[in-house]
Amino acid sequence: MGLETEKADVQLFMDDDAYSHHSGVDFADPEKFPDTGPDRDPHGLNSHLKLGFEDVIAEPVTTHSFDKVWICSHALFEISKYVLYKFLTVFLAIPLAFAAGVLFAVLSCLHIWILMPFVKTCLMVLPSVQTIWRSVTDVVIAPLCASIGRSFSSVGLQLSHD
Repeated sequence: MGLETEKADVQLFMDDDAYSHHSGVDFADPEKFPDTGPDRDPHGLNSHLKLGFEDVIAEPVTTHSFDKVWICSHALFEISKYVLYKFLTVFLAIPLAFAAGVLFAVLSCLHIWILMPFVKTCLMVLPSVQTIWRSVTDVVIAPLCASIGRSFSSVGLQLSHD
């Protein structure tokens, strides 16, 4: 059993015409983002993240780097974006999905079992509270405000400029 080595020549073939040097965002370009399976964002919540290399790194017409540098930079950008996204999702997706599930479960439970019964109880008790409040205002607050109003209605102010 010997150690077998395999030599693989990896070359990156890119057509220079396939890479435009514009900085405009083109979300509807089907060639840029091929459909690789079922749509995992059917409501378009993260459509703003569909950015390509030209949307992030843009060289104006008057300033261009060497074509090979541009092509290699583009390849490195795409590969690193792909690999790092996969790496981060392996370690973060499951714990964050679990945390989001727990959070929404707790919020749903609180809403269903605490908030809505409290609101319904308040709405059920509200007519009797409204009757009691009307009686208190008619007996105490209305006569008090009427008395204060009559007292201040007899007050007269005169301003003089000296």
